[in-house]
Amino acid sequence: MDTSPGAGRLLLLDSASMYFRAFFGSPEILSPDGTNVNAVRGMLGYVSYLVEQYRPTHLACCWDEDWRPQWRVDLIPTYKAHRVVEPVAGAPDVEEVPDPLEVQVPIIREALDAFGIAVVGAPGYEADDVIGTLATGAGMPVDVVTGDRDLFQLVDDAAGVRVLYIGKGVGKHERVDEAWILDKYAVKASQYADFATLRGDASDGLPGVKGVGEKTAATLLQRFGDMDGLLAAAADPDSDLAPGPRLKIKDAADYLAVAPQVVAVARDLHLPRGDALALPRTPADPDAVVELAERWGLTSAAERLVTTLTG
Repeated sequence: MDTSPGAGRLLLLDSASMYFRAFFGSPEILSPDGTNVNAVRGMLGYVSYLVEQYRPTHLACCWDEDWRPQWRVDLIPTYKAHRVVEPVAGAPDVEEVPDPLEVQVPIIREALDAFGIAVVGAPGYEADDVIGTLATGAGMPVDVVTGDRDLFQLVDDAAGVRVLYIGKGVGKHERVDEAWILDKYAVKASQYADFATLRGDASDGLPGVKGVGEKTAATLLQRFGDMDGLLAAAADPDSDLAPGPRLKIKDAADYLAVAPQVVAVARDLHLPRGDALALPRTPADPDAVVELAERWGLTSAAERLVTTLTG
């Protein structure tokens, strides 16, 4: 695959991961009417920085149309349960979002639309699933920008897919390829979803296998390859799986029967591709950009992004 600077490159942004980081990581910035717009300014700044650094030909801000899909909750009821605001019977789950951020999300959408930057979501799916689908079979190198380790499962050197991990900040992001994952977790990128399933993730309400942490999970996958191989070894009395791990895997049978489906990101959604994701060279609606910039006090951030796109 051609990864030269002149080749096509797709940049996929985990939008919520980025605007949450902008909100919590920067001081309050007040618009002329007193509204805090730090997440809006931060998001526009992040887009400018990433486009300047990587010069993608295509870009999509991937959106959570459903941040807690019911089909995942049906499989694991604790999935993201701790993030739900006062559940109401019969009503959709509402994610706990600070009020000063919640009012900024529509402004972010409006700004992205004014610039003509593609915003892509899918009913019943999370941004992770949108990213997984767009990164699969893209036909060009793909950079996934996220603070979510779950998306490490998409890393594929042969397909040109890597993650720009913003766990330490957008400006201090790490380029995650197969060697990085192997060095960090002692598993292959292709094993990462199984690794995450075994380890669990408290931030997503995934319990994991009790008594199995990162080191044990890595060791088990090194020996047995993948989840199917591990489950087969646990069921085979003649396998060389030690009694301790064997019992832990058997005790977690119900969880392991469903968790891989929850952890794995979708890769087969019907989503726009190609020219629909082309990075605009000029704003789609210049007048709207000017109006938004003046209304919310975002002139410098808007001007920088205009310069970045047209440069």
